[in-house]
Amino acid sequence: MTPRTPARPQMSVDEFEELARRAPEMVRLEFINGKVQVKSVPDGNHGEIVKWLQKRCMQFRPELWLYAEQGLCVDTYRKGRARPDGALAPDDYFVGQGEWSGADGVLMAVEVTSRDGDTEKRDRIEKRDGYAAAGIPVYLLIDRDVSSLTVHAEPEKGEYRSVTIRPFGAVVELPDPVGITLETEKLKDYAD
Repeated sequence: MTPRTPARPQMSVDEFEELARRAPEMVRLEFINGKVQVKSVPDGNHGEIVKWLQKRCMQFRPELWLYAEQGLCVDTYRKGRARPDGALAPDDYFVGQGEWSGADGVLMAVEVTSRDGDTEKRDRIEKRDGYAAAGIPVYLLIDRDVSSLTVHAEPEKGEYRSVTIRPFGAVVELPDPVGITLETEKLKDYAD
């Protein structure tokens, strides 16, 4: 039996989308690097962090919205499917796009790490690479494991050329096209 690799995915994108449609409500599936992945259901602190960021985005960029759990087509040739914790895009951007939207108008993808064994590979590597390959200008990783924010920017040839890491409590600049400055002291309340 030949193992599946990114060049030889576990299933086709169409098969994945059918599987995702039929999955129970408490299971959230993603298709990254040709593999089906189960995304953890967020805990309370995870939800509070997303809410905190939504408020900051509304305060500084009211013409945008941080959409939670919106399915995006990511990765080379749109063969991946991800559900970022947040996708910052213009109001009404996802109208009529269905469950899995193109990422062309998404300004920032956001992931908040969960308490599971897949975080290292999924949030810090695979999703980062998928968002860069999709050309999403900014990827913000709010990393609860190390109480830091990592801002990835300037995607080029499937990689982010700029990476900035700041601890919870620091001032964090989200570069253009996002253009928001975050005072992150409140995140210390959600560190666990």
